[in-house]
Amino acid sequence: MERYFKRKSSDESVESSLPPKENDKSSKHACVEINLEDLPVDPGLRTRIWDYHPNVREQVRRVYIQKGPFQPRDHDFPHKNIGGGPRRFIPAWFDEFPTWLEYSIAKDAAYCLCCYLFKPNTGEQAGGDCFISKGFSNWKKKERLQGHVGGCNSAHNQAWRTYDGLLKQNQARREYKTLLGLSIVCMRFLLHQGLIYCGDDDEYEGSNNEGVFLGLWNFQCGRHEELKAITLRNPPLSLKLTSPDTQKDIITAFSMEIINAIAKDIGDSYFSILIDELHEKSPMNQLAIVIRFVDKGHVIERFLGIVQATDNTAVSRKVAIDDFFSTHGLSMSKLRGQGYGGTSNMLGELNSLKTLIMKENEYAYYVHCFAHDLHSTLIGVAKDHFEIFGLFTSVANLVNIVGAFVECRDTLQKKHGALVSEALNTSDLLSGQGLNEGSSKFKNLTSVLTMFSSVIDVLEVIADFGSKTEQKCKAEVLLGSLWSFDCIFSLHMMINVLGITDALSQALQKKDQDIVNAINLVRRCKEELKMMKESGWDSLLNQVFSFCDKHQIKVPNMNDMFQTIGIKKPPVVTNMHHYRVDVFCNVIDMQLQELNIRFAELNTELLLCVACLNPSDSFSAFDKKNLIRLAQYYPNDFSALDLMILEDQLKMYIMALRSSIEFSGLNGIADLAQKMVETKKDSVYSLVYLLLTLALILPVATPTVERAFCAARIVTNRLLDQMEDQRTDDSWIAYIEKDILDSIENEIVMQRFQNMKTRPWQISL
Repeated sequence: MERYFKRKSSDESVESSLPPKENDKSSKHACVEINLEDLPVDPGLRTRIWDYHPNVREQVRRVYIQKGPFQPRDHDFPHKNIGGGPRRFIPAWFDEFPTWLEYSIAKDAAYCLCCYLFKPNTGEQAGGDCFISKGFSNWKKKERLQGHVGGCNSAHNQAWRTYDGLLKQNQARREYKTLLGLSIVCMRFLLHQGLIYCGDDDEYEGSNNEGVFLGLWNFQCGRHEELKAITLRNPPLSLKLTSPDTQKDIITAFSMEIINAIAKDIGDSYFSILIDELHEKSPMNQLAIVIRFVDKGHVIERFLGIVQATDNTAVSRKVAIDDFFSTHGLSMSKLRGQGYGGTSNMLGELNSLKTLIMKENEYAYYVHCFAHDLHSTLIGVAKDHFEIFGLFTSVANLVNIVGAFVECRDTLQKKHGALVSEALNTSDLLSGQGLNEGSSKFKNLTSVLTMFSSVIDVLEVIADFGSKTEQKCKAEVLLGSLWSFDCIFSLHMMINVLGITDALSQALQKKDQDIVNAINLVRRCKEELKMMKESGWDSLLNQVFSFCDKHQIKVPNMNDMFQTIGIKKPPVVTNMHHYRVDVFCNVIDMQLQELNIRFAELNTELLLCVACLNPSDSFSAFDKKNLIRLAQYYPNDFSALDLMILEDQLKMYIMALRSSIEFSGLNGIADLAQKMVETKKDSVYSLVYLLLTLALILPVATPTVERAFCAARIVTNRLLDQMEDQRTDDSWIAYIEKDILDSIENEIVMQRFQNMKTRPWQISL
């Protein structure tokens, strides 16, 4: 008949046996309902492989290949009467045919696994095959087992070759997954510790360039025999999964999953951005971005990475931030606050980055982040002046030279007694450790002034007895710089100026900051600087003259014309005009201008309104008028009708919370927001809670929230000199956001790693 009718394919023969509608329903049902974990292991209970939906058939095959043939060797095989005597299945047959022979306990019959999985479906034509459908149970005729195997090109051997190929592929997949999992575990540990090694191309097993990653890998392999066996059996795979490219891709996979988790947490919430410029070691224009938002009453700050600007202009940085927002699915319309690390280029009033952002979103208010060291910023502003820059350069050189010359400690001890001993024991002069950067520099200036004679003596000792010519020359140059009226004048002036701003800087960085007190300190600081400018000149000049007279430093005649050293220009101003106007008044004006930018009238009023939410002392700071005013700063979030409802809510809110024991003893608005969510008051007073959310988003330090920038700098010191920007960025994210790093499962990282690119050992997981 086959001469006249074409035989149907195996799939068609099965599917054609059902009516079209029933066939469709059956296929869909098989595809949806199949549970790969519950597939029956007993071959007599299995569904025919060709009855599975084509979409899952390959998955079913892989599961059975991974499990291998079902061989219950310890089963009590029953006897049955065959050919006049009791016969049963012999367990030793499993040893003769270990790769394919199976036994069904339910049917008391033998089956062939490879034929079940891969023999072509011929239905009932040609007699079928008992080793697939009914099972073989004629235990008297053992030769039928060998006969089933047949010759080289038998149906069984063809199915076996397919089975064996997938078996080896399945084993390769398991080995690949095992080693990839080991790489991910090693990298997770290193990221968590901040111990990332930038592996070179010649880092491989047995190389002299073994880094911390490969060292940890080898340590783990040495402890686990299975890992050791795989690496010995498949060295190319081992080399591939320990290569620098693989390390970099795993770090990137972790980073991408962390950012996805953060973006999911932010959702459609309002947020603010905190930006810090990373310029300590990198010549590039890099900005670290932290996102601040509120989740169920909790203030969350998450480090999202680094943006790379083409240059240091505000316009290029705005473009970089726009690209960053687009990449991570953030909307500028949801931005409600911005804060910066303190670079003048970003905060200059004219055409600054904050101004450009507020042109696009006028409600993205800039507020000085109290967690930043204001003193350090003010010192940076003062260093824009030539004389002040020279002063801090000299002091920095002094710290380095004296710190390197060990013998100077004995000299200082003899010369200045207990004061010097205390300074050295606390390392104030030599390192400034334990202080904020700005306070440290202020402390160094004070130490130099207090121990000036001793410092000069030490520099003279180094100039005469230094171990290196370079050391002697540096000491000579530094002596000439310090032993001058310009340096002494700048030293006294900066100690007076920083003495005013140092208290403000330290007060701003206190946790649980009282905003009203902070604003009062800012106002007082501005007033004191203005008073110093107007009436502090004579007092400063007398201090400088007295110090110079005591230490025999030449004082110029204030009425003589000022001559700039090294510049052949005719003098145009007197010494008095130069020191009083060009230096003294100019530096104070720079300080005042920076304070006015950071604490402008709008920002100050906004913060004072926020302070009215403080729940301390039974909500003693509550002021309904100011809170309505706060809502008016956000017209997109509070309509005219909302403002009317808010006024009523505030009346009920303050009465209810003041009389509630649950809301007594709260320390700040962060505690208040959390308690409102806990007691479900956030839904009762929804507009008040929205005010709280907007207040918490502003980048002040009232909530006790750990900042990410310090951690970023820790990683910077370890990595930035060795690694390319992308790997540094990814490592930062993983190191800083450790809690999210710990929550990401290895399987998710594996899948991300696999999907990033096509790989030589690409195996679906």
